[in-house]
Amino acid sequence: MKPIFAVLFAVVLLGMPLARAHAGGPPPKNVMKGVFLSVDEAANTADIRLDGNDQVKTLTLGDGMTADDVTLNKKVLVSLDTHAGPNVINDISIMFMNMTVTKIIAFLLIGFIGGLLSGFIGSGGAFVLTPAMMSLGAPGAVAVASNMCHKFPKAMVGAYKRWKYGQADIKLGLVMAVTAIIGVQIGIKIQKFILNHWGNAGSNLYVSVVFVIVLVLVGAYVFFDAFKLAKGGGEAKASKLALALQKIELWPMMEFKVAKVRISAWVTIPVGLMTGMLAATIAVGGFIGVPGMIYVVGASALVASATELIIAFIMGAWGSIQWGISGLIDIRMTLLILAGSLVGVQLGALGTTYVKDYMIKIVMASVMLIVAISRGAKIPGYLADLNLIPQLKESVAFGLNTVSFWALMAALGVAGIIITVAMVRGMIQDRSERHRKSTSELQHPVT
Repeated sequence: MKPIFAVLFAVVLLGMPLARAHAGGPPPKNVMKGVFLSVDEAANTADIRLDGNDQVKTLTLGDGMTADDVTLNKKVLVSLDTHAGPNVINDISIMFMNMTVTKIIAFLLIGFIGGLLSGFIGSGGAFVLTPAMMSLGAPGAVAVASNMCHKFPKAMVGAYKRWKYGQADIKLGLVMAVTAIIGVQIGIKIQKFILNHWGNAGSNLYVSVVFVIVLVLVGAYVFFDAFKLAKGGGEAKASKLALALQKIELWPMMEFKVAKVRISAWVTIPVGLMTGMLAATIAVGGFIGVPGMIYVVGASALVASATELIIAFIMGAWGSIQWGISGLIDIRMTLLILAGSLVGVQLGALGTTYVKDYMIKIVMASVMLIVAISRGAKIPGYLADLNLIPQLKESVAFGLNTVSFWALMAALGVAGIIITVAMVRGMIQDRSERHRKSTSELQHPVT
């Protein structure tokens, strides 16, 4: 596991040396939000009133853009092409989409499955919800902001439910959350640097590459571990790395009673930092936080998945305040996803009481690997947008987008089916065992 975490550290920290190398003045701002007031087709320009003040700025339509591409009197997110000249529009996204009955149902369903995942494995909502929201028409920044806003109340409900079952370690969650918040701030700085220097395409490429590397490496390891665990009878054991780290007596030592672990705080710090950095980078922290608590700290999958909900609640609340100040949260989308996820998270949490430890890992690994395919299919398009490879043929681009979309749908479907089947089977077995025990007591009463 050591090489995997070393690679992940290198990937997430990649932006830091780049930032130092390009230092020497503030980067040009190429993303703005506001409302277009008018468009001049003859001059190929459009006037926009910037959000937060009454300043009106005149922008030039980019290559291939027409007046029809400019939507008036609606809040938009504008990406500028700084390489084409000053104030040249590269892309326009309507920040708050029009809601239809179909989209409302889709958001409720996506929220339900995201909540099911979150309650069952302690994470999994963000990395499927954000791409799903974008597929339905939300700009990336709005999708991330709205997702984080819906996340913390859902995580709070799931954390409370899992705590009642005796699965969540509050002390471990709080310790991890403190360092995770620091990681969030570092991750935001990296993201802003990339966005301001290479625009949305650079940010999309960075996010997708990190997604694929994280999900493939961690997903493959977790799947392999789950296979060994299932083959060995389903009894979870602490990893060799965790056992070795627990023997290091480096002050301050911390004891986590629910997790049944005594370990140096210096071991939990890097896990928390990476959780926060990935949460700020790709809106996913649990898929490094949960494996980190399992394989580095030494908590069981059951406790790690429950404790991650505490961390998600604290990080989500903190992030929502920042996104809210920026005005990027679509409250309609947030409430729809939250409504579906609040039902799903409780069923997911209930399901953990009926399944073996390895089943949680199987669900986690399966969804990771499928979503890695979905994100990987997007990378060629982002490379082409940055002119790092030749422009893709229309048929190729369409094919890759189709693969990305349906892989995401498959991840949602697989997660829902595996969790539902495992939960129903566990409930039937539990009821059968209780019936058998009751029958045995009636046949052999204690005297």
